[in-house]
Amino acid sequence: MTKHDAQGRAVDTGPIPGAQRAVAFKVPGKPVGKGRPRTARRGKHVTLYTPEETASYESKVALAASQAMAGAALIPGAVEVMMRIMLPVPVSWSQKKQRAALAGTVIPATKPDVDNVIKAVFDAINGVVWHDDTQVADLQVRRRYGARPGVEMVAMTLECEQ
Repeated sequence: MTKHDAQGRAVDTGPIPGAQRAVAFKVPGKPVGKGRPRTARRGKHVTLYTPEETASYESKVALAASQAMAGAALIPGAVEVMMRIMLPVPVSWSQKKQRAALAGTVIPATKPDVDNVIKAVFDAINGVVWHDDTQVADLQVRRRYGARPGVEMVAMTLECEQ
């Protein structure tokens, strides 16, 4: 059922129930993997804290995701994610090896680990893009070298195949 304004024009009433929703965003800069919690002794107590580099990166990811969401409601239900992790090419490499890396013939097998980057990104967007990262049912990830390091991500509702 379509709603109309006073002039008889159709009015957008928001998302169609059951329709696929998607959000895409980019996080510029060198990707950072989720760091292990650290411990600190405070008198007789030991507390856990998140490393500063991880906390800073998660804030950066949350900001990019929040801007992409532009106030939209969280994505409900099962989610499919496509992610590209672009690492900086080491400047210490020869020009030939740098060109090969940018062409995709040299594949990164170094830190940060793919799973740690995923964990940092997913933890950062819990409550921003979706309710919880347990909603992710399908995941495609590609890690390569790039001229512009960063993470590009698309999250969309997963339609059931019948």
